[in-house]
Amino acid sequence: MEDGKPVWAPHPADGFQLGTIVDIGADSLTIEPLKQKGKTFLAPVNQVFPAEDDVNKHVEDNCSLMYLNEATLLNNVRVRYSKDRIYTYVANILIAVNPYYDIPKLYSAETIKKYQGRSLGTLPPHVYAIADKAYRDMKVLKMSQSIIVSGESGAGKTENTKFVLRYLTTSYGTGQDIDERIVEANPLLEAFGNAKTVRNNNSSRFGKFVEIHFNEKNAVVGGFVSHYLLEKSRICRQSSEERNYHIFYRLCAGAPEDIRQKFHLSSPDTFRYLNRGCTRFFATKDTDKQILQNRKSSEHAKSGPLKDPLLDDHGDFSRMSVAMKKIGLGDTEKLDLFRVVAGVLHLGNIDFEEAGSTSGGCTIRNQSSQTLEHCAELLGLEEDDLRVSLTTRVMLTSAGGARGTAIKVPLKVEQANNARDALAKATYSRLFDHVVTRVNQCFPFDSSANFIGVLDIAGFEYFEHNSFEQFCINYCNEKLQQFFNERILKEEQELYHKEGLGVNEVHYVDNQDCIDLVEAKVLGILDILDEENRLPQPSDQHFTDTVHSKHKNHFRLTVPRKSKLAVHRNVRDDEGFIVRHFAGAVCYETTKFVEKNNDALHMSLESLVSESKDAFVRRLFENSSNSRDVKQKAGKLSFISVGNKFKTQLNILLDKLRSTGSSFIRCIKPNLKMVSHQFEGAQILSQLQCSGMVSVLDLMQGGFPSRAPFHELYNMYQNYMPPKLTRLDPRLFCKALFKALGLNENDYKFGLTKVFFRPGKFAEFDQIMRSDPDHLAELVKKVNKWLIHSRWKKVQWCSLSVIKLKNKIVYRAGACIQMQKTVRMWLCRKKHKPRIDGLVKVRNLKKRMGRFNEVVGGLKEGKQEMSKQIEGLENAIDALMLKIKGTMMSRLDIDHEFQALVTRSEKLLTDLQNKKKEEEERERLRRIQEEMERERKRREEEEQRRRQEDEDRRLKAEMEVKRKQEEEERKKREEEERRLQVEMELQLQAEREQDVARQAVLEQERRDRELAMRIAQSEAELIPEEALNDSGLRSNGSSVPSSPERAAGAGSTKLKNYTIGPQVLASKAAANAKKYELSKWKYAELRDAINTSCDIELLAACREEFHRRLKVYHAWKSKNKKRNAEPEQRAPKSVLDYGPTSPVRRPAAQQNLAPPIPARQHDVAMNRQQRYFRIPFIRPGDQYKDPQNPQKKGWWYAHFDGPWIARQMELHPDKHPILLVAGKDDMEMCELSLEETGLSRKRGAEILPRQFEEIWERCGGVQYLRSAIESRQARPTYATAMLQSMLK
Repeated sequence: MEDGKPVWAPHPADGFQLGTIVDIGADSLTIEPLKQKGKTFLAPVNQVFPAEDDVNKHVEDNCSLMYLNEATLLNNVRVRYSKDRIYTYVANILIAVNPYYDIPKLYSAETIKKYQGRSLGTLPPHVYAIADKAYRDMKVLKMSQSIIVSGESGAGKTENTKFVLRYLTTSYGTGQDIDERIVEANPLLEAFGNAKTVRNNNSSRFGKFVEIHFNEKNAVVGGFVSHYLLEKSRICRQSSEERNYHIFYRLCAGAPEDIRQKFHLSSPDTFRYLNRGCTRFFATKDTDKQILQNRKSSEHAKSGPLKDPLLDDHGDFSRMSVAMKKIGLGDTEKLDLFRVVAGVLHLGNIDFEEAGSTSGGCTIRNQSSQTLEHCAELLGLEEDDLRVSLTTRVMLTSAGGARGTAIKVPLKVEQANNARDALAKATYSRLFDHVVTRVNQCFPFDSSANFIGVLDIAGFEYFEHNSFEQFCINYCNEKLQQFFNERILKEEQELYHKEGLGVNEVHYVDNQDCIDLVEAKVLGILDILDEENRLPQPSDQHFTDTVHSKHKNHFRLTVPRKSKLAVHRNVRDDEGFIVRHFAGAVCYETTKFVEKNNDALHMSLESLVSESKDAFVRRLFENSSNSRDVKQKAGKLSFISVGNKFKTQLNILLDKLRSTGSSFIRCIKPNLKMVSHQFEGAQILSQLQCSGMVSVLDLMQGGFPSRAPFHELYNMYQNYMPPKLTRLDPRLFCKALFKALGLNENDYKFGLTKVFFRPGKFAEFDQIMRSDPDHLAELVKKVNKWLIHSRWKKVQWCSLSVIKLKNKIVYRAGACIQMQKTVRMWLCRKKHKPRIDGLVKVRNLKKRMGRFNEVVGGLKEGKQEMSKQIEGLENAIDALMLKIKGTMMSRLDIDHEFQALVTRSEKLLTDLQNKKKEEEERERLRRIQEEMERERKRREEEEQRRRQEDEDRRLKAEMEVKRKQEEEERKKREEEERRLQVEMELQLQAEREQDVARQAVLEQERRDRELAMRIAQSEAELIPEEALNDSGLRSNGSSVPSSPERAAGAGSTKLKNYTIGPQVLASKAAANAKKYELSKWKYAELRDAINTSCDIELLAACREEFHRRLKVYHAWKSKNKKRNAEPEQRAPKSVLDYGPTSPVRRPAAQQNLAPPIPARQHDVAMNRQQRYFRIPFIRPGDQYKDPQNPQKKGWWYAHFDGPWIARQMELHPDKHPILLVAGKDDMEMCELSLEETGLSRKRGAEILPRQFEEIWERCGGVQYLRSAIESRQARPTYATAMLQSMLK
């Protein structure tokens, strides 16, 4: 990129174009074309190649270029083609570009003489050079040679084949008539086997392998032609721009008038087998005038003749007649050939129509009666027999009635047309076989030493519509490409490896999988096609489906809809398949595959032509009839596989090619229009790639295409050397020769048996060797000089060898001493080796004792006994070691005693292991027993838990029943209290009215008394004593009470007749029961009395007073708490709120009524009943901190000993449990009685004693209560009594 040197970049039309690199991408290059400055395009890195400094320079051998790549190859071919140099070498392979015109003197006799005996590369590339190389290789190597001419249709294969044959017969022929016959046979084969196609005006529609045989003197003695796969479908139909075989048109255009009338010939458009294609003749201006107008078709008259420098139907007929005469065909045989050709033309004009009868068959039209007559006449057949054979088919019965009875089955129109076409193809095919046979008979030979074969076969073909013929041709090209790879690439690399040249390996695409796809047994496409032909009702669709199903995932095969061409994507899956060949993918339409694969006729037609009156026609079918099995299945068409026959012929051909030396000519078609001086680069590049030339370039870039065995070079040049040099052995002779010439060592390499040359260097060497005598004398001097130099070097080498020998003797003396020392050491080792080995083994045995100690350490029983045995074994091992060291023991004795120790150790180890296993077994049994015991306990616990749960459910049910009974009793008691309250209110109302009246009387008496007192006071001075007496009298005798108590007693006596209610009686009872005045007692005195008193009534009174004071204290504390302080809560709010509020809200007028019945009166009745409760509890602080988290909810537990709480417990998440006991924690505990808390009326609040005790014990309540008892802070309760009894 920095130097600005040009490179070759891809171009869609020209293949490659010159440009410069302007930028480098990740995997692509930006190229600026030299012809379009300013425009750039991207190209893949692997498709850009360096260009030569002079792009207009051309070389004869592409291997001589500085850069060997496909771009420089294409450019070299382009430059040479523009200068009419159509031949180019790639090493020993010839590239031939079709010029489409005659190049002057290119194939003249002078040119043939120029190339005779000249080595490849000494003259410009030419097809004659390849022919001469094949001849010289055959002569020197005494081995037959093959020249494979390959290429596309229209690339010039046939013409190059003719030039090879002409060169060999002209240069090395005997000068007899046979040489001319071999050359003249080719036009005859072309007349019957070549035709005009879209891509080639003289396309060979068959393959041929022409062998030219040589005797021991390397002179031409004869020839032989093998042909392959004649395209028989062309006989009956062609495309619009193609023609049938040349013989039909030459017969119509050039036959004399008597022959034309005798064979009833006319213009091509009057024959069905010709008028569906191109009906114009090939002709020049002169010959076109010689053709009569009645022989020209309307198309020819309208558009004029076809032009081709090598084709002329009128003139070619004459030349063909002359060639027939030269190869030995008489006039009679020549007329027989023409008559059969004319008969085939007339056979195609026979038309059929539906028969009017009920048989459902067909008949020949009346218009075709004359044609039928001409055809029968020309083929030597009876007209009626021909008519019947074309419209009916003979069947032989195989069952029912007489076996072998012939039955004529009428044919439909389509079946009759197929039968007519089958007869025409069979007749022409056998005629072509006869022509080839007669050609081979024209140049016979008795004996042959070797031969040179020239293979001319159709190249790789791909059209818009490809059928069975293209399939077989492309299969053949696959096999030939594999042969090319094996011979040129694979064998070349194997030879380099075998000779030790060290050339890098070149990779090529192996197409064996494609060949197997076609020819493999059972699964190959050809075998599948044969199986389809053997079915009773074969069909192309079923064959195609079978191919797809058998090769569903094959890389080389796919369905037509995956084609890149739209016309192929329209083909259904059961109508074709695509095969990926080495040259590209081809879509084959399988219509007519089954029909074209069958080369047999119906028995009726076969019998008809075999019994022809014409001897020539009869001979055509005799050979095939005799070789065929006449025992056909009844009513069935016999089957002869075309594909299998072609495969067999192809394998024979390849075996023949592999047994010969090979030369290759790659023919190139420069353009599709078949015009001169037009070079389509992209198409030519594709042909070069498909022909393997790019792979050859890669190989030759580091390879040696020319090579010669040492003895051949010796034999070739010993006549030029003096006797002194010829006495040398061949390898030294060649080495001396090359050194004397001063050849560059990079231009050649010496292998084991051959010398290899770089491309073009062997020609230089040969030219030097065959130069003038003066130069040869100078060369001999150089060789002598080199020999003297080499001999002097040998003397030097001998001197050095003597010095080395002396040093070696000294070295060997030292080595002998070393050997003696080593031997003595070995003898000593041999003597003491058994003791050493025994000592090593015994030491290893002793090291294993650690394992014994480990096993003994794991034992639980018998450890001492086993330790003693191990100690005894160790002592025995030590004793053996001392014995080995101290005495000369043989290996046998050592082994014997060692084996005894090993046996003893193994026995001891076995005993240890058995003991260990026994202990493990006992341990296992013990674990199993423990596991069973645990399982039993678990089941017992499970059963106990189940019974406990049943008991808990029963107790809970009883508790619920009890709660409901208490609720009922409470409701009844409340109802009774309300009733008593109403009665007491009525009584109290009456008493208040009486009291008001009494108070009024007392007030009046008081006033009267005060008035009397004032009067008496004023009169006291007069009569004081009387006053006193009067007062005493009033005091004693008055009925007025003297004090409020007495007044009250009087009032009460007045109300003694009133009915007194039960509530009043209860109040009076409460007042009368208040025996003890506890209001003056201190808090500590009350607590001590509760803890120590044995008086039940005093204890109850003290408890009631104690809890009353707690209520007052907590009420005062709640009223006088700090602002914003969190409320202190000793029990859940639902419990505390229940206490001051009675179940029934009383009116205000009734709130100062008499107190309820004291709780101490229920103490005895309840008998200190123990009850346990649990309700949810959320402290106010936690409630406001995280109101959204319900997990903050705790539990409040209470144990009531009678009406008062004995133990209290709070459990909150993320907090320690709060435990409280009566006496120690009175201030923090709930002060309400059981009745006031309302817990007994809360459903589900009461729990079982066991549940409470489990939680109490888990939270450490037992230790807490015990410490309170020991510190004498706990009040005597049921819980303290139970704990103390448990501790005792």
